[in-house]
Amino acid sequence: MKVNTQSVNFNANGELMDFIQNRMNKLDTFYDKVIHSDVYLKVENTSTKENKIAEIILHVPKDKFMIKKQCKSFEEAVDSACSSLERKLKKRKEKLRVHA
Repeated sequence: MKVNTQSVNFNANGELMDFIQNRMNKLDTFYDKVIHSDVYLKVENTSTKENKIAEIILHVPKDKFMIKKQCKSFEEAVDSACSSLERKLKKRKEKLRVHA
């Protein structure tokens, strides 16, 4: 799957990019018709420790899913967002199976 990653106002290192790519590739096991995804990483200026935001937009035929998670680290945020996307993809696949 093609993953476009953008880090807003900071430079993401290679390890983080590899983690995101590997985690997004696992979504193909749940729904194989994913076209591509856009991942936006942002740091919010707050005094709390949970200031890392990961926003993922997943494009599938005739639809797109958007998940936004805020956590202590980008890895945790991406992992949490991908878990939510897994549930959404399973639900979509089940709907398509019922209507087919």
